[in-house]
Amino acid sequence: MHKPGDIVLGGLFEVHYSSVFPELAFTSEPHQPSCQGFDALGFRHAMTMAFTIDEINRSSKLIPNVTVGYSLYDNCATLGIGFSAALSMASGEEKQFSLQETCLGTPPVIGIVGDPFSTFSIATSNVLGLFKLPIVSYFATCSCLSDRQRFPSFFRTIPNDSFQVHAMIQILKHFGWTWAGLLVSDDDYGLHVSRSFPPDLTRSGGGCLAYSEILPWTNHQNEYRRIVNVMKKSTAHVVIVFAHQIQLIQLMEEVVKQNVTGLQWIASEAWTLVDGLHTPDFMPFLSGTLGIAIRRGEIPGLRDFLLRINPEQHHNDDYKNSMVKQFWEHTFQCRFSPPPAGWVEAEGAVCTGQEDIKNVKTDLLDVSELRPEYNIYKAVYALAYALDDMLHCVPGRGPFSEHSCASLQTLEPWQLMYYLEKVNFTTPFGDQVSFDENGDALPIYDIMNWQWLSDGRIKVQTVGDVKRSASGGEILTLDEGKIFWNFELKQPPRSVCSESCPPGTRMVRKKGQPVCCFDCIPCSEGMVSNETDSMDCTSCPEDFWSSPQRDHCVPKGTEFLSYHEPLGICLTTASLLGTFISAVVFGIFTYHRSTPMVRANNSELSFLLLVSLKLCFLCSLLFIGRPRLWTCQLRHAAFGISFVLCVSCILVKTMVVLAVFKASKPGGGTNLKWFGAMQQRGTVLALTCIQAAICTAWIVSASPAPYKNTQYHNDKIVYECVVGSTIGFTALLGYIGLLAILSFLLAFLARNLPDNFNEAKLITFSMLIFCAVWVAFVPAYVNSPGKYADAVEVFAILASSFGLLGALFGPKCYIILLRPERNTKKAIMGRGNTKP
Repeated sequence: MHKPGDIVLGGLFEVHYSSVFPELAFTSEPHQPSCQGFDALGFRHAMTMAFTIDEINRSSKLIPNVTVGYSLYDNCATLGIGFSAALSMASGEEKQFSLQETCLGTPPVIGIVGDPFSTFSIATSNVLGLFKLPIVSYFATCSCLSDRQRFPSFFRTIPNDSFQVHAMIQILKHFGWTWAGLLVSDDDYGLHVSRSFPPDLTRSGGGCLAYSEILPWTNHQNEYRRIVNVMKKSTAHVVIVFAHQIQLIQLMEEVVKQNVTGLQWIASEAWTLVDGLHTPDFMPFLSGTLGIAIRRGEIPGLRDFLLRINPEQHHNDDYKNSMVKQFWEHTFQCRFSPPPAGWVEAEGAVCTGQEDIKNVKTDLLDVSELRPEYNIYKAVYALAYALDDMLHCVPGRGPFSEHSCASLQTLEPWQLMYYLEKVNFTTPFGDQVSFDENGDALPIYDIMNWQWLSDGRIKVQTVGDVKRSASGGEILTLDEGKIFWNFELKQPPRSVCSESCPPGTRMVRKKGQPVCCFDCIPCSEGMVSNETDSMDCTSCPEDFWSSPQRDHCVPKGTEFLSYHEPLGICLTTASLLGTFISAVVFGIFTYHRSTPMVRANNSELSFLLLVSLKLCFLCSLLFIGRPRLWTCQLRHAAFGISFVLCVSCILVKTMVVLAVFKASKPGGGTNLKWFGAMQQRGTVLALTCIQAAICTAWIVSASPAPYKNTQYHNDKIVYECVVGSTIGFTALLGYIGLLAILSFLLAFLARNLPDNFNEAKLITFSMLIFCAVWVAFVPAYVNSPGKYADAVEVFAILASSFGLLGALFGPKCYIILLRPERNTKKAIMGRGNTKP
C-alpha cells in the first residue's frame, strides 16, 4: 500500500502469516512467492499507520505544510520477503514507486516502522544500519537489538526482552516462586532470553530454573513429548514461556494428551493476547495464566477510520486495492472476479464491494485493546516529531557541519536519526515517549490474567502493570483480588525447590543442584540467624549466647559464688558461725581473764589470736558475691594478713613456751628477757608487716582484678578474680606456709614438755590441721574451675580457722566452762591428775 507525499515513511507488517515459495528454476520469468493465511490483526496494524499519517497530515501544529506519505509492505511472516521489502523501501527501486525523473531528492523512504519480528529486525537493521536509516519497531523485543554498535539506527516503542525478563522476575519474587521452568522458541527472540534469564534471575535473588528447554519450530512430536515429560517430572509448578502461537499450540496438544495439570503458566508478550489459544481443550490447563502484555492505549478516531475501509474507495490504486480486497474476501468469505494477481484464489460467493462491514464480526473493529497499534501510533509520531524538530532548525545554528540545518530537498536518513534520538513528547493517552542511549523507549508493561468464567467465556483481564522507576529498578503493581487462580484452593501455588529455612538455621546448597535446592542446617552453638533463608549464621556478641532455637542472642548466664545459692549460703553461714564462736570465746576469755587458765596462756596473745581468727572468718566473705575490683584486691590481702597475724601469734606463743621451759632450768632465766610483752608484740607486728609489704607490692605491680571467663562454659560468663601476679600469690601463700611450718616444728619439739606447759601439744595439733588443709588446698584450687576455686579457698580458710579455734581454744573453754575446778593455779601447776 502506498500513498505519495513530500516525505515518505515505510512500514513492515504481518498481513499474512505464511508463504509458499515456488521451486527455483532458471527461467526468464520471475518467481514470486505466494502469501497465505490472511491476518486481520496484521491488517489492522497497517491501517493504524495509515490512520496515524492521515491524522498528522490533518494537524496544523505538527510539520505544517508538509505532506507525509507511506509505503506499507507485507512481510508474510517470512524473513526473505520482509528483508526484500525493507531493501526495496530503502533503495527506491520499486517499479510502482519511482524517484523523481532527475533521480535527485530524498529517498522514497526516510524511516521505517517495523519489522514486528526480532529476527527480521536484526537482519534488516544489520544492513540498513550501515546507511543510518532509522527503523522504529513496534513489536521486536530481542534485547540484542539494544546493541548500539551493531544496530546504530534501530529504535523501538516496545520494551526490550531484558525489561520483560526483569518484569517476570518481579512477578516470581512477588509470589515467592523461586523454582520455575523456562521454555523458549528456537529463534533470536527465545534464544537471547534463554541466555539472559538465568543470570538475571540469580542476580536478583528471585530464584533459579528447574529446567530450560527450546521449543522447535517444526511439528517435532518426539521433541515436544520429551519436553512435556521434563515438565511433568519436575517439582516446579511455574512455567515461563517465551514463544509464539504455533509453538504453544503444538506444546499444549502434548500437555493435553499427557494431562499435565497443576501448572501456573507465565506468558511472554508474544502470546499473552493470542485468541487462538482460548480453546475448550486448552483452557482447563491455561486458565489462570499470568502474562506480560504491551501497554494498552487509546487512539481516538481509529474505529471510524477503519469503518471507512472499502475496496471501491481507491479503485484506481491497485496496490492499496489489492490489500483491501484481500481483507474483504477474508472477512466476508467471498471473492472478487478475477482474484488479484499473486494471491491465492478465495472461495465462496462473489464480492460486490457493497457489503456492510458493520454487520459482520471481525477483529478489525475491536479497538478496546489497542496494544501493538498503540506502539505503531507512537512510532509514527516519533518520526513525525523528529521531522518537526528538524524543520524548526534555525539556519546557522544547526547541529551539522558549520552549524547547518537539514532540508527536505537534501534530507539524509542519518540527519533524521539525529533528531529521533532527542525526541520527547507525550501522547494524548498521557504516556511519555522518548528514547534512551540504546534506542529503547521508556518501558512499561501491563500484567494480564486469563480468566475462565463460569458461563464458559474467556476474559483476559488487566491485573496490574510493571514499569521502570526513576532509580532504574522495576516497580510492580498487582491487584491480587482480580487474579483468577486455576487451582483447587483458588490461591497462588507454591513453587520452590526447597522450603524456606526458618530463623535459627542456614541454607546449605545440595551438591550438584541449583542454588535454590538446599538443606536447612541448624546454627552452631553461639551463632544465630534471625532471618528466613539466611545464608550464614552470625556469632553472638561476647556477653551473649544463642537461644535454644538459635534465632536470637540472649545474655549469657553469669556464674560466681553467690550469697543466694546453697553453696554460698552454707559457706556464709559457716563464716558467720566461726566469727560468732570466736566472739563468744573472746567473751569467755574476757569474762574469765583473771582465772589461771587464761592468765597462764599468755592472755594478750590469746586475745590477739582470737581477733585474728575472727578476721580470718570474716575475710572469707570477700570471696562470696560478684567479684569487684576492690573485693579482688582486698580478699587476698585480708586473707594473707589475717592468717599471718594468726600464725605469728601462734609462733610467738610457741617460742614463749620454749623460752619459759628453758627459763625454768638452772641458768636459763636470761632467756625470758627476749620474750617480754613488748618483744612479743613487736615480733607479731614485724611478721605481719612483712606480709603487708608483700600484699602492697603485689597490688601495686600486678593487681588482682575481676575477669569474665568464657572458657569454662560457652553459655555462661564465669566471674572470677585473676591473681594478676602468680609470683605475688605464691609469695603470699609461701610466707604463710613458712610461718606455719616453723610454728609446727617448734611446737612439735615442745610437745613432750611437762604438763604445765602442755599448750605446745595443742599448738602442734592445730598446726598439723592447718598445714594439712593448705597442702590439700593447692591441687584442689588449681583443678577447680570458676566459682568452685573460690569455694575451695573459702573452705580452706574456714577449715583451717575452725581447726585453729577448736584445737587451741576448745580444751581451754571446756575447762573454763565445764571443769572450773581444774581452772585453778594448783591444777595448772600440777600434773593434771585432778579428778572430775
